[in-house]
Amino acid sequence: MKNLILAVLLVWAIPLFAEAGYKEATDAFDKGDSLTALKEFQALADEDDARGQYGLGIMYDLGEGVSQNSEQAAKWYRLSAEQGYADAQNNLGAMYEDGEGVPRNYDEAMKWYRKAAESGNKDAPNNIGVMYMSGVGAIKDSVKAYMWFSIAGKGDPAAVSNKKFLLKRLTPEETIRAESMAQEWLKIREQKIMN
Repeated sequence: MKNLILAVLLVWAIPLFAEAGYKEATDAFDKGDSLTALKEFQALADEDDARGQYGLGIMYDLGEGVSQNSEQAAKWYRLSAEQGYADAQNNLGAMYEDGEGVPRNYDEAMKWYRKAAESGNKDAPNNIGVMYMSGVGAIKDSVKAYMWFSIAGKGDPAAVSNKKFLLKRLTPEETIRAESMAQEWLKIREQKIMN
């Protein structure tokens, strides 16, 4: 019976320790204490924690506390992204789009941006919209671009600016269709989240 109680307590306590480690890591990173941030993120990553892996990706991407290394950043982003961590998915998409740390691959960029958008990342919809607007990595489609900028919403200044730019170039019917597509996409994402 004691072993069962101990096991239940450990199962309950381990996430609390991980949460404390993550907070300590992000607080240290924000304060510029790269050594503590690196130690804490590494400890989390060693436990296969997606947030710790993402944190290491950021550190290697920016060269904070470690030598800047795009390949290492991509490695850690991928490990985190494969666990469904939205910010890592978006950053991995950006690495594929720019060819940093991985070979440039627009299909992979779009795949990771879409996963990030579906997971709730706030930057991914604008990134997808830019690909459609520019025709880089996607067939140029102003309606789809406007749709993605609408999904990004008012909280993303870049998407708001991009949407205004396209508004002058779309017909009223295209704008209505794009807004309708955005609402449908958001509705489907919400249903997935609820299930």
